[in-house]
Amino acid sequence: MLVAENLFKKYADLTVVNGVSLNITKGEIVAVVGQSGAGKSTLLHLLGVLDKPDSGKVLIDGTDVFKLPAKKQAAFRNKHIGFVFQFHHLLPEFSAVENVAVPLWIAGQGRKQALDNAAAMLQVVGLGDRLDNKPSELSGGEQQRVAIARALVNKPSIVMADEPTGNLDSANAKAIHDLFIELRNKLGQTFIMITHNDELAAMTDRTLIMKDGQLVSE
Repeated sequence: MLVAENLFKKYADLTVVNGVSLNITKGEIVAVVGQSGAGKSTLLHLLGVLDKPDSGKVLIDGTDVFKLPAKKQAAFRNKHIGFVFQFHHLLPEFSAVENVAVPLWIAGQGRKQALDNAAAMLQVVGLGDRLDNKPSELSGGEQQRVAIARALVNKPSIVMADEPTGNLDSANAKAIHDLFIELRNKLGQTFIMITHNDELAAMTDRTLIMKDGQLVSE
């Protein structure tokens, strides 16, 4: 359901992503590992249509995303791709349920329906009793679960996670990875995840190793 073909990305004279091709199947959890500076985050930004390659293509559910005009690209990204980052980027003045509803409001969904759908997704990630709490009233692990619910609320084709447990202790980190596996099993959700944690990478279906902008092994 995701195909990348021969992706290249340079910044000045530095080639950060160098001829990467890969295939991701629906319902797969794939980890991308490698040392800092290997090009992992840049690759994730290209696959998630947050950045544009110098050459190469990305197809998601059969759509050649970089052939879409900018506005349609943004709409496609909002509908088909969810993002989870190391820092949860929750809006501090919004409650948990309001934070999760934001992508639905961007997509034009009415306030009540969006809040109902957001509440249902918070239930799925185990926070059904924390709907009205603001981020400052939640633990780090709970905040990241809100961010995951926000990434999932549009029922995206794929979730891109960049060091999603990088700021969590080992118990919370394992709980988040267990949650990814549970969501894959329940919802058929597909994940691509960057992690420096070898133990957590080992819990995924497949691990890709990146070095000097290239995928060197699997």
